[in-house]
Amino acid sequence: MPVFDDDDRPKKKVTHEIGQDLSLLSVDELTARVQLLHDEINRLEADMASKRAKRAAADQFFKR
Repeated sequence: MPVFDDDDRPKKKVTHEIGQDLSLLSVDELTARVQLLHDEINRLEADMASKRAKRAAADQFFKR
């Protein structure tokens, strides 16, 4: 009998490395990675929008 059950082990966080071999991943794992990348794209786009708004406000303030 093992000391630790599989359920007791911490779950490995889903990560993705650009260009990594995908042949060993299941469809569920690929789906999780696609969702991870979509979430990251949304986060990046939101940050860009925020920075553009701050830049526009500064430009307006300094009348560029």
